[in-house]
Amino acid sequence: MFAHIEPMPNLTKRAPSLRLILGLVAAALFLAGWQLTARLGGLPSFILPSPADVWTRFLLVLADGSLLSHTLVTLTEALTGLLAGAVFATLMGYLIARSRVLENLLSPYLVASQAIPLVAIAPLLVIWFGPGMFSKFLICALIVFFPVLVNTVVGVRAVPAALHDLMTSLRASRAQSLLKLEVPAALPVFLGGLRIGATLSVIGAVVGELVGSDRGLGFLVNVGRGQYDTALVFVAVFALIALALTLYGIVALAEKKLLVWQNVER
Repeated sequence: MFAHIEPMPNLTKRAPSLRLILGLVAAALFLAGWQLTARLGGLPSFILPSPADVWTRFLLVLADGSLLSHTLVTLTEALTGLLAGAVFATLMGYLIARSRVLENLLSPYLVASQAIPLVAIAPLLVIWFGPGMFSKFLICALIVFFPVLVNTVVGVRAVPAALHDLMTSLRASRAQSLLKLEVPAALPVFLGGLRIGATLSVIGAVVGELVGSDRGLGFLVNVGRGQYDTALVFVAVFALIALALTLYGIVALAEKKLLVWQNVER
C-alpha cells in the first residue's frame, strides 16, 4: 500500500494576495505617519497638508473635471513620446548592434547627449518649438530614447552565435533570421528597457510642462506652487505617480503575454 501524500500548497498563488496585503498595510502606515506629522507637528497646511486636506482637494478638482483634462494631456504627451522614442531607438539600436562601424561613429555622440541634463535643454526646446504639445512630445522621446536603445543593442548582441550559425545552415533568409531568432531572443531585454522608458516618459512630459505650458499635470503643480495650494501640488504628484504606475503596468502585462514561454512551469 502506498501512503497518501498531501500535495504541497501552491505558494505562487498566495504570493499576489500576500503582496496586496503588505502593500495595503504599508499604505496605511504611511498615511497614519503623514497624518500624525501634519497634526502633531503644528505645520500649516500650505507647508504640509494632511491626507484629509489632500483628499478634499482631490474631490474638488475631480468634480470640476480639471484633474481629468490635465491628466489626459500629460498622458497623451507621454504616450506619443514613448511610442516615437521607442520606435526610433529600436531601429537605431538594431543598426548599431549589427554594425561596429556605425557604433564607433555614433557612440560618442549618444553618450555625450546623456551627459546633458534634460532640465537644461528643455527650456531651449520650448523656445525653439513653442510651448505646445510638440515640444513636450520631443522631450519625452529624448528621455525614452537612450534606455531603449541600450537595451536593444544588448538584446540583439546577446543572441548566441551558434544560433546564427544554425539559421545559416538552414538557409534562412535575413528576414527569417530577424523574425524567428533575433526578435524573440532580444525581446526580454528590450521590454525591460521599455518598462524604464514608460516611467521616464511621464517625467519628460512633466519637465516640459514645468518649463512652459498652460495644460497638464506639470501645469497644475506650477499653479499650486504659485498659489501656495500645497494640497493641489500633492494631488498632481499622486496623479503623476498613478500615471507612471499605469504605463509601467501596461508594459509589464504586455511582457507577461509576449514572454509566456518563459513562465511555463517545468
